[in-house]
Amino acid sequence: MSDASGAAPDDAFPAGTYRLQLRGDDPADRFGFAEAAALAPYLVSLGVSHVYLSPVLQAAPGSTHGYDVVDHDRVSAELGGADAFRAMAVRLHAAGLRVLVDVVPNHMAVPSPPELNKPLAGVIADGPDSPYAAWFDVDWDAGGGRLVLPGQGEPNYRRFFDISGLIGLRQEDPEVFERTHAVLFGMIGEGLVDGLRIDHPDGLTDPRGYLAALPGTWVLVEKITTGEEALPADWRCDGTTGYDALGMVGGLFVDPAGERPLTKIYAAATGATADFAEIEYTARRFAAENALRPETDRLLRVLTAFRGEDPRHRPALVELLAAVPVYRAYVVPGEEAPPEAVAVLERAADAARARLPEDLHGTLDALVRLALGLDGAPAEFVVRFQQTAAPLAAKGVEDTAFYRWNRMAALNEVGGDPERFAVGPEDFHAYAARSARERPATMTTLSTHDTKRQEDVRARLAVLAELPGSWGEAVERWRGWFPGGSPLEPDLEYLFWQTLAGAWPLTGDRLAEFLTKAMREAKTATSWVDQNAGYEEGVLGFAARVLADPGLTADIEGFVALISPYARDVMLGQKLVQLTMPGVPDVYQGCELTGLSLVDPDNRRPVDYGRRRARLTRLDSGRPPQDLDDEKLLVTSRALRLRRGHPEWFGPDGGYEPVAATGPAAGHAVAFRRGRAVTVATRLPAGLERRGGWGGTALDLPGGHAWRDVLTGAVHERPDLGPILAALPVALLVPEEDPT
Repeated sequence: MSDASGAAPDDAFPAGTYRLQLRGDDPADRFGFAEAAALAPYLVSLGVSHVYLSPVLQAAPGSTHGYDVVDHDRVSAELGGADAFRAMAVRLHAAGLRVLVDVVPNHMAVPSPPELNKPLAGVIADGPDSPYAAWFDVDWDAGGGRLVLPGQGEPNYRRFFDISGLIGLRQEDPEVFERTHAVLFGMIGEGLVDGLRIDHPDGLTDPRGYLAALPGTWVLVEKITTGEEALPADWRCDGTTGYDALGMVGGLFVDPAGERPLTKIYAAATGATADFAEIEYTARRFAAENALRPETDRLLRVLTAFRGEDPRHRPALVELLAAVPVYRAYVVPGEEAPPEAVAVLERAADAARARLPEDLHGTLDALVRLALGLDGAPAEFVVRFQQTAAPLAAKGVEDTAFYRWNRMAALNEVGGDPERFAVGPEDFHAYAARSARERPATMTTLSTHDTKRQEDVRARLAVLAELPGSWGEAVERWRGWFPGGSPLEPDLEYLFWQTLAGAWPLTGDRLAEFLTKAMREAKTATSWVDQNAGYEEGVLGFAARVLADPGLTADIEGFVALISPYARDVMLGQKLVQLTMPGVPDVYQGCELTGLSLVDPDNRRPVDYGRRRARLTRLDSGRPPQDLDDEKLLVTSRALRLRRGHPEWFGPDGGYEPVAATGPAAGHAVAFRRGRAVTVATRLPAGLERRGGWGGTALDLPGGHAWRDVLTGAVHERPDLGPILAALPVALLVPEEDPT
């Protein structure tokens, strides 16, 4: 479908979302409600159905993201205020677009000065006697009856992870829920907002109860699932924000045969163990005993109040928390723990038991029973155990271990598992069929504001699994380029070279910003709390030296040129699969073209929409793609438009069916059918090239009619993959007689 003008009916299944990072911290570089409204014609032309906005309520001064709300009664003044929001929503709706808004229920900001947050200021002034005392999750006993602010001692209120500038809200209190959601619910009632994205529900006391209280609209949750974990079946929501899909799609384009050689290269370069599990355990323990020590201590106080002082409690509790294999188990006080929660805690207990001396096993078993709500467990212990396990997973794994073990950086992603090296087509098809059956309106994504590297950085790095020999030789050359080597820790240096290959070209400022975050998050030679200025200066000086060396940069450019043809196939392949698989695809701002940004704030840089409009207009005029940016924009717009034009194919009734390939190169194709549309993508392109191409390989398509590729317009009478994938490494086929 190439028609850019049509929008889906109001009641149609969502075609796709486009995520916008609103910001008003710098008036000269503001992207607020008026700027979002002005994008309406372009977003309609791109093919999306929903504009997906970062938080819109009043945030702390200078906020660059909006997750630090200070006033739930006001729409952000820096973004334009309530009138500008209403005008934006009206304009978007008039263009046929709907609005999805990011909601932050878990916490508020502790601003400077605190008076900017009226409820918080009231609690600071009056303590437990304040009418706002029930708003915040405060440990009054630990603070001696007062709220301890950052800089005044150890905080012991519940925080967002280890961020003392964000204080936990008690959404289980009906008044807090009503007061903090009144403006957003009013927007829904006015028809200005059509869906909600719920930030970090795992921080809430009762995620199930919170979701049940939301109005009946499209609801997505920012829930990180791990391994085989699924959303609780009793959550009233349509699905997640798509990290699970990100890992499945990305893994589909990684060659499993590369795992052994890349592991050997990594071990030789760093001396690191091949076992991520030990790195993860160490990082979780570090988080429990350091950054999240206040949360652990508070949980221990609850335990002591119930069972009395016992020196065995702390070691057993820390080991149990560190061993929880997912973010949290969902146990509701007063209810029998569901089988999934029992299994999670039994698995954690088995792991913890192996690390504890035998005389602590009985204590461990008792803690597991309490965490499951048994033996008269206090409700606070049951809940707080879960609220401690969740940030421990985030800080210990994603924000620490993922920066300490970099065998394959493309796998070190939010919700990912670095030890799951690749995803086979059968596993992907099973996942997609389950999504179509159970949560057809869940979100799929490849990039978000929280991903550690954007989708096309990961696509480039995926190619390394097919070319481990070339990669190993390149790393060896680069590591030996300067006499005396580098001052970087071995693992950071290995990540450094991967980052250059994946995100090239990089400016010095962007590289320095990334390296600063990476080394401080690893918390080995330096950290955010205890900065080692000498080490950091050495790292950044080395990075600048690399970028200033023309011979070395030419060598890096040469390697990037070597992998780029294969990376193109991966970039376009994973994009088309994500856009057409079950679920509602999200396009993160700017990623309709090549997305090579790194972790925030790099991925929140302003987007050049003039450039994107011009390219899309040129493609719509019939001119062929001129480069990879054009090709990705073509794939994105045509897939989204086809979804918008045929919601019956891509919605709950469209189904999902794998399409087999036969012939010598069948393993290099992944294909599936949604309604009457068939997606085809190339896998493992370097191996396909070594094999000699597609010769003799065909799709098992229904006969009796020709197939038209909506990406190129070409009509194919036969299902041979060679002609179908001659112009692009992907195809989106529909029966020739179907109007699109």
